[in-house]
Amino acid sequence: MTVGSIYFPPSSHRVFDGRDFHRLRLPKPLCVKKNGFLICICAYFVGKLRWKSVNRPPTPDAAENQAKEPTLQELISIELIESGEKERLMELLRERLIECGWKDEMKALCRAFIKKKGRNNVTVDDLVHVITPKGRASVPDSVKAELLQRIRAFLMSAAI
Repeated sequence: MTVGSIYFPPSSHRVFDGRDFHRLRLPKPLCVKKNGFLICICAYFVGKLRWKSVNRPPTPDAAENQAKEPTLQELISIELIESGEKERLMELLRERLIECGWKDEMKALCRAFIKKKGRNNVTVDDLVHVITPKGRASVPDSVKAELLQRIRAFLMSAAI
């Protein structure tokens, strides 16, 4: 009795159970019981097959994953990271937010919220949920415009 099954890659979709080994004149499989499943492996098939659970569909092929083209946003993100421009933009943003006093303003908002709720009654999630919308809305337009201009210049030079 075989609970687990061995199958060939999706090109053939032929499923084998333990009885097929002797019919194909292959070496006798080594059977191991693991997590309640009987797993059979034959030295002939090592590295050529994938394992399949009885109740689980086969894993998609690598070819299917490659068929999905990355979106424009993903391409831009990859290019920003690989070139190191993303890190430079993040550093510029940090500097500009500190210069304009945004960081101190957010720190004061956090302290006021903690004081209002009580130190032991506030979680980080609560703080993030309350402060994030205020923080995003209070970023100066000049900082946003400068970052947008730098991103546009990068995209023009990278020809994406």
